[in-house]
Amino acid sequence: MTTPPRHTRLTFHGPLSETRADRLVARLAANTPTTVLDVGCGWAELMLRVLTAAPDATGTGIDIDPEALARGREAATARGLADRVRLVEGSATETAHDPAGLVLCLGASQALGDRLPEALKELRRLVADGGRVLLGEGFWQRTPTPAELSGMWPDAAVTDHHDLAALVDLAIEAGFRPEWTETASLDEWEEFESAYLADVEVWLAEHPGHPLAAETREHADRHRARWLSYRGVLGLAYLTLVPTA
Repeated sequence: MTTPPRHTRLTFHGPLSETRADRLVARLAANTPTTVLDVGCGWAELMLRVLTAAPDATGTGIDIDPEALARGREAATARGLADRVRLVEGSATETAHDPAGLVLCLGASQALGDRLPEALKELRRLVADGGRVLLGEGFWQRTPTPAELSGMWPDAAVTDHHDLAALVDLAIEAGFRPEWTETASLDEWEEFESAYLADVEVWLAEHPGHPLAAETREHADRHRARWLSYRGVLGLAYLTLVPTA
């Protein structure tokens, strides 16, 4: 049975352009990490690029999605990185690992705690002194209206995110200094969200009577409605953080 394709047009599982990714990788690799930890790694695309740019480093990625991890292992093998990469299925808080020279946490702070201050303190524990954390975290670009919130994820509330200034302040309170603060552009968001649904939309157009079409159409329509509700309201910050001594 033909099934809807998933994520084949996505390079990164988030609003991240090739240009920004290149800058991030260059900055992070310049600190010469020897160990990289990727929390909620998905298929670990950014970590694999860091390992390519930092040839003395090894990497560990942790995620609960076996399908994404399998894609990451295939990519690691194709790039000759399999002997330097370990991708583990499991909980980020229950998987044993030493503090790393670089910790990546892109859209995955919830894996480290229910509240952001708790997750930031865990990130400080996970990074070695002199290392770096790259945190990709949502923030409100402006306060959402009740109508906008009602169209987002279930039970969306203003308290789900901070504004950018408060987000940076929380990182500082947790034991970091912000080396670099940048935010995803609207173009990056639209590229990501369109690519997330594009294959499914084409499949639906070509298979309108498929047994899975109604369920797939409902999911796609719901996802699109949500992101169009937070478009221009929800931002994503990329914070390069230095742990304080």
